[in-house]
Order: sequence, then structure tokens, then C-alpha cells
Amino acid sequence: MLSLFYVIFLSYLVGSIPTSIIVAKLLKGIDIRQHGSGNAGGTNVIRVLGLKEGIFVIVFDIFKGFIATVFIAKLMYSPFPFKNLTPLEDFTLVQILAGSAAIVGHIWTVFGGFKGGKGMATATGMLIGLAPIDILIVIGVFTIVFIISRYISLGSISAAVAFPLTLFFRENIFKAEVEGYSILIFFSIGIAALLIFTHRANIKRLIEGREHKITNFHLFRKK
Repeated sequence: MLSLFYVIFLSYLVGSIPTSIIVAKLLKGIDIRQHGSGNAGGTNVIRVLGLKEGIFVIVFDIFKGFIATVFIAKLMYSPFPFKNLTPLEDFTLVQILAGSAAIVGHIWTVFGGFKGGKGMATATGMLIGLAPIDILIVIGVFTIVFIISRYISLGSISAAVAFPLTLFFRENIFKAEVEGYSILIFFSIGIAALLIFTHRANIKRLIEGREHKITNFHLFRKK
């Protein structure tokens, strides 16, 4: 039985696993943060090491957020230690806290001098466990923007913005009655703001026309 504190701490540690740093060190003997864009994320691994290596890192980082939200949150069997003033069930609130801790761990990893990735993949894993319908739409937005622009950063920023917009439209336009909407909408805005903040250097490069494109990816390969 774990308390809320230990669930959050364990989720942070799982999120802190520096996948890109480990992969780059094992395969090339380099610190990925000293190459490419200097970011310890899957996009930079694609840029420096290759597409397959980058996809592996991204998938593992997604898995970190999913593990924290779906499995680590379930380790808390003790009663919620605070009065729950939200419309969410106690377990859903624990999931949000655990998933958020994993995102923080990915961005500020204790295993990498508190210098990690930008949190997009880990946030995706969290949302797969927490809001699967909304994340499917968000992934669709990312995919379309990336295929058109070939900028992963622009796709990520667009996806971050799409998350709260998806919740808003489902609840207010399509009348889907999203459970806990009054809390989730503010949470989604917070997550979007955090992800945009971690992509601030990318936004600057996009405006200046200096952002790196992924040109070695083809959705359909000619035979």
C-alpha cells in the first residue's frame, strides 16, 4: 500500500528515466544533449542517430506516462489524504497527479542533472490512459501538421493546443458531457501551457525560419 506522496514520487522517477540519454550513450557513446538541438528527446534522437532509434525513444517515453497514469496510480490503496473538492473521482485525481509527476520527471530528470526532454511523448502516454478519445484527436492533429510541414515541433505545439480545444468542443458543441470537464479543461490548459513553454526555443526558430525539418521520413515509400 502506497500513500499519495509515494505514488507521485515513484511516477516522477519513472518519468525521469532518461531514455534518449541512455540510447545515445549505448549506441554512440555520446551525450545527446551535446548534439543536434541539444534536447534530450526523441526528435533530437531522430536528428542525430536516426529514425528507428528516435521512434524507439518516443514510444518508450510515451510508455512512461502511461505506466504512471494507469499502473502506478493503482498502487495507492489508502484513502485520498485530502478532501476532494473536484467533481472527479479520487482515483482519477490520483491519475492526474501521477501522470503530471511523470511529465515533470521527463522534463527535469533527476538522472540527467534536471535537464531532460520537452514532455510531449510522456504527456501523450498520460492522456492515452486518462482521455483516450481526446488523445486520438490530438494524435491526428499532430500527424496531419507533421506530414504537411515536416516539423515535429510544430506538430507537437499544435497537438498541445488541440487538447483543451478538443475537450471544449466535445463538451460545449457536441454535448458529449465529458466527465469532470470543469476540472479537466483547466488541467488541459495547464498541460498545453507547459508543453508550449518547453518548446519556446522551437517557436523562436520556427518564426526565424531556422527550425530543423525531418526530411528522411516518408509515409508512403516508392517501390
